[in-house]
Amino acid sequence: MASSESSMQEKSSISDSRLQEEISHTHQPYLHAADRNITAEEAAEFPVGVVQSTADLTEYISPQVSGFKQEGEYKLVVFTPDDPGNPKNWSKAYKWYCTMLVATLCFSVAFGSAVVTGDIEGVMKQFNVSQEVVILTVTLFVVGFGIGPMFFAPASELWGRQAVYLSTLALAVAFIIPCAVAQNIGTLLVGRFIDGIAFSAPMTLVGGSLADLWRAEERGVAMATFSAAPFLGPCIGPIVGGYIGDNTSWRWIYYTMLIFNGLLYVVIVFTIPETYAPTILKRRAAKLRKETGDNSYVTDIELNPRPLGEMIRVNLTRPFIFLFRELIVFLLSIYMSILYGLLYMFFFAYPVVFGEGKGWKNGPVGLTFIPIALGVIIAAFLAPLVNRHYIKVSERYNGRPPAEVRLIPMMISCWLIPIGLFIFAWTSYPTIHWTGPVIGSLPLGVGFSLLYNSGNNYLVDSYAHYAASALAAKTCIRSFWGASVPLFTIQMYHRMGNQWAGSFLGFLGLACCAIPYGFYFFGARIRSHSKYAYSPEDEVAENHAHPAETEEKV
Repeated sequence: MASSESSMQEKSSISDSRLQEEISHTHQPYLHAADRNITAEEAAEFPVGVVQSTADLTEYISPQVSGFKQEGEYKLVVFTPDDPGNPKNWSKAYKWYCTMLVATLCFSVAFGSAVVTGDIEGVMKQFNVSQEVVILTVTLFVVGFGIGPMFFAPASELWGRQAVYLSTLALAVAFIIPCAVAQNIGTLLVGRFIDGIAFSAPMTLVGGSLADLWRAEERGVAMATFSAAPFLGPCIGPIVGGYIGDNTSWRWIYYTMLIFNGLLYVVIVFTIPETYAPTILKRRAAKLRKETGDNSYVTDIELNPRPLGEMIRVNLTRPFIFLFRELIVFLLSIYMSILYGLLYMFFFAYPVVFGEGKGWKNGPVGLTFIPIALGVIIAAFLAPLVNRHYIKVSERYNGRPPAEVRLIPMMISCWLIPIGLFIFAWTSYPTIHWTGPVIGSLPLGVGFSLLYNSGNNYLVDSYAHYAASALAAKTCIRSFWGASVPLFTIQMYHRMGNQWAGSFLGFLGLACCAIPYGFYFFGARIRSHSKYAYSPEDEVAENHAHPAETEEKV
């Protein structure tokens, strides 16, 4: 497999300018956003992918009989049945290997966002700065999560997943070194900010990578495995960071990240090939042109190109259009942001409750995150049951259920958040045994994971072709809110007290329980008035012309 992939991935380009001229004359020119002044609303009409919305992408799911098909004067290079170059035809063992490796990479990224909280005091003493300044090592890292996806998502569609993975991960690993050897706080903060941007690429691309590897009916368990990683990482981070901080220097937190991510990078370089079907076919077409001298071998993407500048423009503008003009996107983004913020609040609330209140060191404080991690694992095991329930409900709608069916798990699990928060709040007295607040953390882990997955599925089903923009809007506001909450969490707990600070969060979570119920009963009506929301009627119309195109565009 490795040898066949390496031969397929030979880099070659069309040197004959005549081919490009013929393409431009044969196909109707595409009106680029850069060619005229357009409004923000008009910009939202452009597709997210690298090709025109009229491009026939069916072959990426439904292979043709031959290795290419005639399209006028050109031969479109496509996948054949059981084509070993098609990632969906790789062995299940290898696909699971790739899945677990990219999930581990996402775990590592999330781990890196929280592990530094294990020794805040060490950095404060080293550079003689305030606690708020050191907390910026978390804030700036998470801010990067909101910036990077806007550029890495279109880049992966233009150059492929592998190129973006390898380049960004190399940058991320390199900038861990300045953090580890920093001689002033400025170097540390700049290094963390750059690392946050670079490390955001795996979190952005892993969903697409799994879609490259797995067919729709196989993807549920793989997605559940990936979805657990971003929540497990922040839970394990404070444990490792706490014990490192108690026994060595804070610099070893960064050395540990450097070793772990460096090894991951080496493994990915040598064992994970390209998985993005359009890029694989582009390389195959280039190889055919080089070997045969026949420039008629092309792919649909080469016939329907879209410049990177336009893709970035759409990725930068449309998410904000969705955020402020689509009620579903706005309210779900707020809800997901609150949940994400709660997770990062705990990195600083737990040291207040267990460190200041009970006099524990950093290591034992980190162990209190284990129940959240257990809750996330429980939610991952529940994912197949949730998926089977969805399939069962879908049968009542002849396989085309409304998007609101995705909200059923959210309507149940949303109550776990306030329940866990109230238990944590009113058992956080220094005189009460530590098992009280720790038990309250378990339902939080289950609730976080189930709510997050359900919310993502609802956005994807509601907006289909525009799902990337809807998810980008959620990711952007979630990242900036998650970056902000560490700056005021400790002060909030000190001024309000452990019990009322926790109760305030509990009441906030309780109020948000109305969101899934509201959308379950009124979501279809809201979507009917939206120009971007998707409906089964749209899918029927599109599939009549291009079967299976819908899934690949999402």
